[in-house]
Amino acid sequence: MTICAVTYFNDWVLRQTHFVGNNMPVVIYGSLILFMLFLNRLLHKWALTGREIVVVLALSLAACCVPGSGLMRSFPGTIILPHRYERLEPSWRQHDIMRYLPQQMLADISEDDDRILDGYVQGLSRDSKHIAISDIPWYAWRRPCLFWLPMALAMFFAVIGLSLVLHRQWSDHEHLPYPLATFTAALIETDAKGRSVLWRKRLFWIGAIAAFAIHLNNVLVTWFPNILIPFQLRLDFSKAAPLFPSLVRGGGWFILRPRIFFAVIGLSFFTATDLVAAFGFGPIAWAWLAGVFAAYGIVVNNSMTGGAYLGLTIKDFTLFGACVGTFFSLVYAGRHYYRSVLRQAIGLKTTATVDAKAVWGFRAFVFFLLLFIAQLVCARIDWRLATLYACILVVIYVVSGRLMAEGGLFHIKIAVFPCAIIWGFFGSEALSFQTILVLQMVSIVLFIDPRETLLPFMVNANKLLASRKVPMGKTASLAGLAIVLGMLIAVPVTLYIQYDVPAATQTDSSTLRKAKVPFETAVAVKQRLEARGTLDKATSVSGWGRFAAMRPVRPCLWGFTAGALLVGIAALCRMRFPHWPIHPLLFVVWTQPHITLFCFSFILGWIAKLFVLRYGNSQLYSRLKPLMIGIIAGEILGAMTPSLIGVIYYFLTGNIPKPYVLYMG
Repeated sequence: MTICAVTYFNDWVLRQTHFVGNNMPVVIYGSLILFMLFLNRLLHKWALTGREIVVVLALSLAACCVPGSGLMRSFPGTIILPHRYERLEPSWRQHDIMRYLPQQMLADISEDDDRILDGYVQGLSRDSKHIAISDIPWYAWRRPCLFWLPMALAMFFAVIGLSLVLHRQWSDHEHLPYPLATFTAALIETDAKGRSVLWRKRLFWIGAIAAFAIHLNNVLVTWFPNILIPFQLRLDFSKAAPLFPSLVRGGGWFILRPRIFFAVIGLSFFTATDLVAAFGFGPIAWAWLAGVFAAYGIVVNNSMTGGAYLGLTIKDFTLFGACVGTFFSLVYAGRHYYRSVLRQAIGLKTTATVDAKAVWGFRAFVFFLLLFIAQLVCARIDWRLATLYACILVVIYVVSGRLMAEGGLFHIKIAVFPCAIIWGFFGSEALSFQTILVLQMVSIVLFIDPRETLLPFMVNANKLLASRKVPMGKTASLAGLAIVLGMLIAVPVTLYIQYDVPAATQTDSSTLRKAKVPFETAVAVKQRLEARGTLDKATSVSGWGRFAAMRPVRPCLWGFTAGALLVGIAALCRMRFPHWPIHPLLFVVWTQPHITLFCFSFILGWIAKLFVLRYGNSQLYSRLKPLMIGIIAGEILGAMTPSLIGVIYYFLTGNIPKPYVLYMG
């Protein structure tokens, strides 16, 4: 409840490091560190056990998909701001583009549009006084909430069921390392007196205090820049750019201005060496490759058509091809297990032993996925396209969960959007601008920022639950209730903040731009179809006729094929050759935009791990684990401390504190 109530305030009013922000939420893990090291040991006989703590973690992690980028960051703005842009954009009014969208998708401003719309944009508070709860025009949000929130819940519940299906295959059969769960398990390990085992580890304290002190110093520098000296965590080699023209031309500026993240270095210690190398060197390889193509006039990073967010790019289709290749390789690796789960789920006998929770998880997954598809159909999306849309989402979610379970990659943003994929494969003439508009609206509202996807949260939670022998099925049901409770709190609290604090709706310029994307794209596609004389034909195509009218965008098709083949070849070689150096997941992460921020730290972690393994031994590796856990914990506390300082400062003075954003905002 606290996470869902406070996250938006911290992120967009105080403007500190996001409370959730990624799949390693500082609010969760920072609170866990403080609780385990200091508070729990003071509770004596009332101290929480490890089993109780992992249940708390599982429910809290599940709720993290609601208040930030998982839902509430985009949800309110993208369903009300189109009304404002309609007033400002002549092309929207000329094509009457708003009428092609089901009205239940947008906020209802028919009764008092000045109060509803202008109050959202400019705020309702006057003279620094906070507004009353009754001042919020709740009636305007009733209709879109009843449309969007059940759709989001259906997909969330389907993902929870899917997590139960995947757990045994990944954890027990493939023995994936779960680096973030390993870190968490070390935090909650206690002795007979309920004290954290880490309390007596000297290396842990050295790492934690060093990392925390560096960040605390840099926080204080933002407040007292003329007194203190910052500890530089960002290096600048930009003057060397002329030496690497292909790299810079392909967007590789990030490697010339690298940044150090202690948590990334620490987690690399618990991840397979070849995968850490893929995370570190993959984005550099993509930037160089993109630069080489750009020299020949082939632009792979920029949009060929459509907006910057949901347009068609070769890069995104290459990434999607890699995701599809990864998905089918995972299905193939666990084909016997998944077949047994399927047979038992539909009532057929099987000789294999399958957990009941996996069977019921599969049934829940199928039921809620079909419910999600039915809701898309209610939004005027053909059931065939709705099914394809849902399947693409499942592929993306499974690959995201795999990156967390195998690589501990907590900042996952697979920027592949089903609406763009369907558009690229079918073409504008087979879909029509109305269908593209609706598909893009669904993506903008519910799935535009997939860095707080639910499945990676549940993957870690299930691993922790299994390690403590806590029933996963019951906890999964409670996790669903936690998400519902989170929505009931996050929606009204977020709307109150947005109407009360005008800056809260203006600081997120990204969301402001995203609200225009579906309509601008629809206008552009309609104009293009009119110019070609195919508007009437595109509008009349429906059902299976869309497949007959498919005209794939050729560069996108080539990108998809290349991504799938690269993953397939790497996976096959990895199975056949023991010392094959390239991990297949390299081709899933190398085009991701956010991993460029962390690749230098992955390279440092890779070097540190190689050095220990080559010049030390297994005993040295084991002895250094507390040090790595310490630097992860220290950075998490360093990210959470500014938020605590900021809250106190805001309520004492009424002023916005100095921002300190550690991870990407």
